[in-house]
Amino acid sequence: MTAGLTRSETVGHQRFGVAASPGIGIGRAVLVTIEPPPVPDGAPVGSPAEEEERFFEALAKVRAYLEERERYAREHLGETEARIFAAEQMLLNDPTLVEGTLALIHSQRVPAAQAFHWRMLQVRDDFQRRGHAMTLDKLHDLEDIRGLVLRALLGQPFPDTAVDGTPEDPVVLVAYDLPPSLIVTLDPDRVTGLALDVGTYNSHASILARARGIPAVVSLGSLSSEVRTGQRLIVDGRRGVVVLDPTPEEEKAFRDRDFRIREWEQELVLQAHLEPRTLDGRRVALRANIDQPEDARSARERGADGIGLFRTEFLVIGRRVAPDEEEQFAAYREVVELFSDRPVILRTFDLGGDKLPGFINPPPEDNPMLGWRGIRLWLDSPDLARPQARAILRVAALGDVRVMLPMVTSLDEVERARAIFEDEHAALARRGVPVPQRLRLGAMVETPGTALIARELADRVDFLSIGTNDLVQYTLAADRGNAKIVDHYQPLHPAVLRLIDHVVRAGAERGIEVNVCGEMASVASSAYLLVGLGVEALSVNVGALAEIKKLIRSVRYDDARRVAQTALQRASANEVAADVDAAFAAAGLDPSLFGRYS
Repeated sequence: MTAGLTRSETVGHQRFGVAASPGIGIGRAVLVTIEPPPVPDGAPVGSPAEEEERFFEALAKVRAYLEERERYAREHLGETEARIFAAEQMLLNDPTLVEGTLALIHSQRVPAAQAFHWRMLQVRDDFQRRGHAMTLDKLHDLEDIRGLVLRALLGQPFPDTAVDGTPEDPVVLVAYDLPPSLIVTLDPDRVTGLALDVGTYNSHASILARARGIPAVVSLGSLSSEVRTGQRLIVDGRRGVVVLDPTPEEEKAFRDRDFRIREWEQELVLQAHLEPRTLDGRRVALRANIDQPEDARSARERGADGIGLFRTEFLVIGRRVAPDEEEQFAAYREVVELFSDRPVILRTFDLGGDKLPGFINPPPEDNPMLGWRGIRLWLDSPDLARPQARAILRVAALGDVRVMLPMVTSLDEVERARAIFEDEHAALARRGVPVPQRLRLGAMVETPGTALIARELADRVDFLSIGTNDLVQYTLAADRGNAKIVDHYQPLHPAVLRLIDHVVRAGAERGIEVNVCGEMASVASSAYLLVGLGVEALSVNVGALAEIKKLIRSVRYDDARRVAQTALQRASANEVAADVDAAFAAAGLDPSLFGRYS
């Protein structure tokens, strides 16, 4: 686990960052610098009407370019990747950018390029001051848009994805950052790795690198200023390490390890239809997290016990009009029919903060991640909440459908949400629409305060689902989307583990299920501890199903429980990590084989 290493540490000729896309890539370095073009001083200025026309023509050109990228991503990668470009296209329609630029064209009598450049700098500074979750990706999207629009305005070509690598002589791209519009079409036969100074596991560059199958390490600090073009590099996207000027012996060792990993991955294919049961007989339900209905088929093929988190936001993000009841019902039914014999847990729209559709106008907030979001927004938006409640109730008549409420912080929120479902249940029943006799309602535990009232919550819900992503960041005051403090975001921190333990015990006392649907369930080291803490069900990313099942089937619950109880008494995440390292060694498990071990 390299427990003592943090973000962008240097050890000899190795640089440690964040493991962003698994795999091992070996090749010569190519430094890539993609910056918005400078806006020339003294450029001729047309009339405001002419500059407006020039501006809108540039926006249209960029929109067509991004639409092509979106189509490519949807056809070759998937819906999740395509939505990255849909989000960038939304920026082209953002009144903050468009109207602000037009205002500068008229008030300052400057060329469209100058006005757009000034406006983008203002918006960027505003985002940087906010510092809330997902700001990093938004800033990167803004920079991508800024560069593309300025190139269109100045008559310059868009960045080229062609590299001089070949399958026989592949290259490693080294950069401060790379925009989504470039990464999406990279050829993995020619580009064998990415090494970026900034980024997180969840950044758009990382998501696209994983989708392209290109090993990547991000958050490497100043690596791009240290590496020279042509230098030999190894990128280990599983361990989060880049090796500079490797010796022949090191290259051979990494190639041998890559071969072992490929054998491991073939072995994982056989896990799909095996029981997720520990060596001493404890069964842990293993479900899948999905973003859209298409993911459900892959989850079923990989042996998921059900859907532990269906993020219903895919129906609204990027839209100007809310989906109606029928559209929602059709989307939910597609998943329920695939898992008619297993649980499907639908999360009500988790909006606000960094996720807002075009039809919701939030109030001005200094910190949206601590503001009008999650269940608060849902309860305050009956035109959004009630059609979703009806669609969920209707589909719940077709299978084991459960619903969970995001970002719950009080008992009152649960009761108000229950009242909405009960009202709509009664209305549908009066109309003769099939509905379940009773809908199972759960609450997400995503804040320390919610964890501490878990016993009271457990008296009012049918299950609790721990969302570890927010729980970790709110417990440790560490934004998981902020690359500058990524080493402070520590899922194995004893404070986090003690909160999870408290929730699990509360669920056991009240006889209700406690599951985990956050990233901790998809990462081998933390999943091991969750099993040991007595979590009954893990809901993981579809790509992690086989590995986490392999983990469960390779360990003893009694051993995991002993390690977890020790972890609760530790003082630091590094101490806990060392305990897990030792447990894996004792079980004969090689941490380096897991796609995400730590």
